[in-house]
Amino acid sequence: MFSLTVRRHFMIAHSLPREAFGPAQGLHGATFVAEVTFRRRSLNDDAIVLDIGAAGGLIEEVLAGLNYKNLDEHPDFAGKLTTTEALAQYIAETVAAKVRVGEDGRALSGLDVTLRENPDAWASFALDFDAEQRAE
Repeated sequence: MFSLTVRRHFMIAHSLPREAFGPAQGLHGATFVAEVTFRRRSLNDDAIVLDIGAAGGLIEEVLAGLNYKNLDEHPDFAGKLTTTEALAQYIAETVAAKVRVGEDGRALSGLDVTLRENPDAWASFALDFDAEQRAE
């Protein structure tokens, strides 16, 4: 299995209004490093998983919808908790919807999103795809 990982960072504001979240119940900011790993069983004809520049641009496009936003007011999160785990899932599903339209994207076997809140804490979400098999 081959993989390509591209990292970007983004900043959000949000609250987690449940007792389990202690001081994070109130509105606060968070800076995340998003690592998106694209998985593929075999390389394409250019011997790559996916074009790094294209992958980075796609991730930036997805994160632009979150960066410097108050997620408490974001329509995609109405009535939902925006935990690190939930954000990882949202980013994974949004990136997947965009990348799967291209030929290389359809050949992917999956992708993983890891959101790092700090060097000691992170959460991940993995998606597996039914990749189109390349004729060898």
